[in-house]
Amino acid sequence: MAQGHTNPLIGQALLLGERLETRGLEEATTLATAPLVVPVSGGGTAVLFRYGAVVIFGASQEASDRFVEALRPLVTERFQHPEREQTQILVNAEGEQNVDAAGNIVLRECTIERLQLVADILAKSLVLAHYESGIADIFDRIEPLAATLRNKGRGGASSKELLHHIGNVLGMQHRMVGRVETSEKPELLWEHPELERLYIRLADVYELRERDRAIDRKLDVISRTVETLLGLAQTRSSLRVEWYIVILIVAELLLALYPLLRAP
Repeated sequence: MAQGHTNPLIGQALLLGERLETRGLEEATTLATAPLVVPVSGGGTAVLFRYGAVVIFGASQEASDRFVEALRPLVTERFQHPEREQTQILVNAEGEQNVDAAGNIVLRECTIERLQLVADILAKSLVLAHYESGIADIFDRIEPLAATLRNKGRGGASSKELLHHIGNVLGMQHRMVGRVETSEKPELLWEHPELERLYIRLADVYELRERDRAIDRKLDVISRTVETLLGLAQTRSSLRVEWYIVILIVAELLLALYPLLRAP
């Protein structure tokens, strides 16, 4: 990997789906692992993450498109419209490693380890953006239900719909904590502690921790709201069943008394 660039290095991050099977790629020519780094045919470097993200550096748009197309069979639950984020990397051996006023990432050297670190930040930022969009959509669907509860004193959704929302929330929490680990530092820093300061700066600029906490709070609000509505729906269903039982008992009593009432 070259140690410097006279021109900006373009980094393009894409979230292709829920999961990316990298095992086959790990058996091919690799530049680094954890996270996996492979060369891009036609020039460039790609960093791949098993949670469905790929970050491509220094490749032409044509080479990038070909590489992403080749990954399609390895993507599980592929997104129809992948999330995208692009940035420029500038190399300044004497400069401070940070994000400048124009949003460019400034590095002292363009080493593989630094690209892995930048890719980790970009990929996590992209995943957070995807979850933020998904949570906003869930809020839009739950808000009318909460309004119905406030205005009419009853929920406005079926148990099946509410259970679907709970499943979405649990799925997001599982992916954030189990797969992506958006709030955790990358394993790379164990072997390269000298890069921890750069990671902290980039994570702060991209507000990874703050966005992760905000998502967690929103998921908690959604979960409590849906559980409340589900409890009301189940209570309403139980009351309905109890009324059905009462009606059946009354009907049986009437049928039993009918012959007695007809007797002279």
